[in-house]
Amino acid sequence: MRAPAKGRMRSVGSQSLSVRLGSHVTLEPHTSGEIVVHFHGHSFGLGTFSVGMTDRARELGFGVRFSSLEADNRHFDEEMHLLVRRLAMHGLLEYRLGSSPHGRDLVVIEPQVPDYWPRLPRLSDKDTLVLSRFAYMRRRGSEMVLESPRAGALFKIGDPKIARLIASLAKPQAVNSLHKQSGFPGIELLALMIDCQVAFKMRGHSDSGLRLAEGDDDLVLWDFHDLLFHTRSTEGRHANPLGGVYRYARRIPPQPAVRPPWPGKKFNLKRFLTVRRETISPVATLLRQRHSTRVFDNQRPITIDELSRFLEGTAPVLSEGTNKLGFGNDGPAVGYAVRPYPSAGASSELELYLAVDKCEGLRRGFYHYDAGEHGLVSIEVHNNQLEAMLMKAAFAMGVPSPPQILITIAARFGRISWKYSSIAYALILKDVGVLTQTFYLMATDLGLGGCAIGIANIDLFARMTGLRIHVEGPVGQFALGREPQREPNLHS
Repeated sequence: MRAPAKGRMRSVGSQSLSVRLGSHVTLEPHTSGEIVVHFHGHSFGLGTFSVGMTDRARELGFGVRFSSLEADNRHFDEEMHLLVRRLAMHGLLEYRLGSSPHGRDLVVIEPQVPDYWPRLPRLSDKDTLVLSRFAYMRRRGSEMVLESPRAGALFKIGDPKIARLIASLAKPQAVNSLHKQSGFPGIELLALMIDCQVAFKMRGHSDSGLRLAEGDDDLVLWDFHDLLFHTRSTEGRHANPLGGVYRYARRIPPQPAVRPPWPGKKFNLKRFLTVRRETISPVATLLRQRHSTRVFDNQRPITIDELSRFLEGTAPVLSEGTNKLGFGNDGPAVGYAVRPYPSAGASSELELYLAVDKCEGLRRGFYHYDAGEHGLVSIEVHNNQLEAMLMKAAFAMGVPSPPQILITIAARFGRISWKYSSIAYALILKDVGVLTQTFYLMATDLGLGGCAIGIANIDLFARMTGLRIHVEGPVGQFALGREPQREPNLHS
């Protein structure tokens, strides 16, 4: 008898995958051979190319076959490959998969991270695939998109049949059975979904334990909505508008700064005040003096002594201990650490990383604060990464120069999600708020300036530390430095 046939490996080529400029991007070839790219009011040069290439660059407006950009292809176009990779570094391309009989795009892959580049892993007919539990489809305007907080790109779905096929992957499916479905768009789509971690291969055919089958223990601890909130409310893993863009300024009037009072009987609490403002407590005084400082006096940078006192007053480990969980005799012992600020469940999940630009007595660089020993540990990073982190903070504050010290508040997510379900990320953000106010009060007490920053780049932090975004990542930032001297009041 003939031995049973093994699952045939499908070579996932790129015959129907093409690459083109994003809808907001235009190229301007010059007679000198230089090609300039324009997008959203910005422009920069992509380099100098041959005369023939400046003509071929126009093809990117319609689409160039991805296979022609692969080095092992006999039609490999080296200059086009160079131009496309430079555009891809800035997230200025999109990738088109097939077309319908009516000429519409079946699937368009839109990069969500600047350096996204499609990769096509090999698939066997007997490979079993299933959607990631972090994947979701939603309406965006009049389009249907498939995305995931783990993915470097999203998929714009142009055919309802493809949406149905994707929905069927809620249950594990073999590649050969997917291939038989009506409207199957090709093996490339499955490979691209796996590459983006929108779907993954199962090791077996069972549909049980899917949560444990996807990724490592750190990923298992995440709930869907928490990881989505983390990646979409920070910079680095999506291409959506972010920050103070005033999207509805011309549609909806702003709400008043102070809420209009409720109708009804009012009790005036001022008459219960028994102390004069001059005798207000030191803590209340600090609360009233607290303010944000975005511009710092770089002629008089903060000193290492002041930085030491700031950190010692806000974030050191004061004591440690363990608690036994009430799960019977075999219940695990859970460690805790007491710090000057409260944290949910005594988790103490927050860590501090310092990007130092100017500090007297401390060299410029990137450091982790060792809260147990009250020390700084240097982390080797590329200078352009340090510069990018500092300048992103300056941009977020709307000032031309970076802070003297930028403190990134990172979370060890598993410290919270090991205990709490559904509210883990919300608790982390509450802890960040408490620590941020503690920073403000200590900076005010030391005569320093500080400013909370609402945006951090989780992808940049991951590259600088080597930590995966779901293991430990930024959840807040705080600028610290010497406040500029105020001009004397000549009328006082």
